[in-house]
Amino acid sequence: MSTAFAGSAMTWERLLDTWRELQVPEGWRPELTAEGIQMTPPPGGKHNLIADLVDDALRQARPAGCGIFQTLGVGIRATGSIYVPDLCVVPRDAVPDNSDPVPAENLLLAVEITSPSNGEHDRKKKKWAYAHGGIPQYLLIDAHDEDGPAVSLFTEPVQGVYSRTVRVPFGQPVEVGDPFGIRLETTEF
Repeated sequence: MSTAFAGSAMTWERLLDTWRELQVPEGWRPELTAEGIQMTPPPGGKHNLIADLVDDALRQARPAGCGIFQTLGVGIRATGSIYVPDLCVVPRDAVPDNSDPVPAENLLLAVEITSPSNGEHDRKKKKWAYAHGGIPQYLLIDAHDEDGPAVSLFTEPVQGVYSRTVRVPFGQPVEVGDPFGIRLETTEF
């Protein structure tokens, strides 16, 4: 994957215009990349239950002035992409007043919960894009990991690569670092 979005045919402004003009069915999540538009249907029950547990844990530990969002577009200019994480933590004052995506550099944490159809996308493309966007922590909750259900926390992005990874199987806690400083229990995942 190339990080040379600036040299691509599609400009960032054109990508934003496409995002603004999308007509999306309620509950669906549009994601745009230089390769095209991907529409994700509303998640199922198990996915929502995991999202609720993570939301509860983060709500108690989020920094003052930050919100936890489930439908917020995140713009990653370096890769020419806009993703909608399952959950993300962002200072409220960084959220645009219009429908524009929040710039990735404002996120404190992005969370993705895999489904059978999107696991590889979350494991590879989103991890790559989030690291290039400078998102300091990416929490991947992966019930479909080929080595068994696991939670991976990717941190310390350096030149588009997360330099630190902690992976724990479901049932073991994972430590989510500053500014949260929480021990996320995964037993109910």
